[in-house]
Amino acid sequence: MSRVLIIGGHGKVALRLAPLLKARGDEVVSVIRDPAHEGDVAATGAIPLVADVERLGADALAALFAGRDAIVWSAGAGGGDAARTYAVDRDAAIRSIDAAVSAGVDRYVMVSYLGAGPDHGVPETDSFFPYADAKSAADAHLRESGLDWTILGPGPLTLDEPTGRIETVDPGRGQVPRADVAAVAAAVLADDSTIRRTIRFGTGEVPIADAIRG
Repeated sequence: MSRVLIIGGHGKVALRLAPLLKARGDEVVSVIRDPAHEGDVAATGAIPLVADVERLGADALAALFAGRDAIVWSAGAGGGDAARTYAVDRDAAIRSIDAAVSAGVDRYVMVSYLGAGPDHGVPETDSFFPYADAKSAADAHLRESGLDWTILGPGPLTLDEPTGRIETVDPGRGQVPRADVAAVAAAVLADDSTIRRTIRFGTGEVPIADAIRG
């Protein structure tokens, strides 16, 4: 059994991830900002924990993380406001990484996106730029943290039914169901060959467990 803490526990990926982890016997705590979401999270089998990661400092986050085996970052500002995008997707994510280091939680899985990186190519005039820039910075900080990290880079997300199959060799810009992103997150937590790897993927023909294997 692993003790997994999910940040962004009411998100569409997190709500699909928690039951997968519970089904294999893991203990799951899902961090949420809004107490009104506790029922939805509890229905997944996870333990809801109300905390605003946008406002908590690294020390407070480290206290939340103490005793966990793995952290999954699946939070996001949701776009629309550049300042909040940077506050959540960059600054809070970076604080959570530092907190994991302080708390001695070595395993950290970041849900990012397919095009993230310094060469994301999004112009500053594009409304998507703050998100691309923020994720690039957070991912870079994680890679330099010394943690046992895995960064997930899915293509555009859909609410389609899961396929259980992805493509990592040539993902293109392929869309991928959120349920398959959740399945990939669960799979990498159980596969140490994914440590310190960035896994970019879209929907494909390869079973997830085979596609992520290093």
